[in-house]
Amino acid sequence: MKKAIGVVLGLLLACGMAKGVLAATKAEIEAGADAALERFYTEVRDGKKLVKDAKGALIFPAVFKAGLGLGGEYGEGALRIKGKTVDYYNTAAASLGLQLGVQKKSIVILFMQEEALNRFRQSSGWKAGVDASVAVVTVGAGGAMDTSKYKEPILGFIFGQKGLMYNLTLEGAKFSKMRR
Repeated sequence: MKKAIGVVLGLLLACGMAKGVLAATKAEIEAGADAALERFYTEVRDGKKLVKDAKGALIFPAVFKAGLGLGGEYGEGALRIKGKTVDYYNTAAASLGLQLGVQKKSIVILFMQEEALNRFRQSSGWKAGVDASVAVVTVGAGGAMDTSKYKEPILGFIFGQKGLMYNLTLEGAKFSKMRR
């Protein structure tokens, strides 16, 4: 995993997308999370209501993914409960296979049930697809969504993709609390 992160960072540096990838400050994460939520509200029709109804919102303003056979991704974000940041997290994932490119995306994960939020907060390294299933919600034209997923305990939104790699999954992504 550490090797994959090194490869990703090397590719990001080579492509000029590494700004903001390495150890952001609290203020940088907060500003990025605020901007990501504003984009989320404009791109997702019921975004404000979903965030308001959620027990917690994990916001990653910029997750960078790169691959050249071996790939990986990394981003830093904030966990907010009732609109206030309570902790900072990073996400990392490694992959192997046919892949080539670099991508930047934003991720918002909404914990719709208190039990799901508590399990997440009590874990020391939570993995999507292993520790819990995240229902990735597809957003269509005009912010329309598949409302059948609204009753799931954890909703994931991936938006703002930029770059040459396309991936709409959170499977295998590991989320770890950062010391800030």
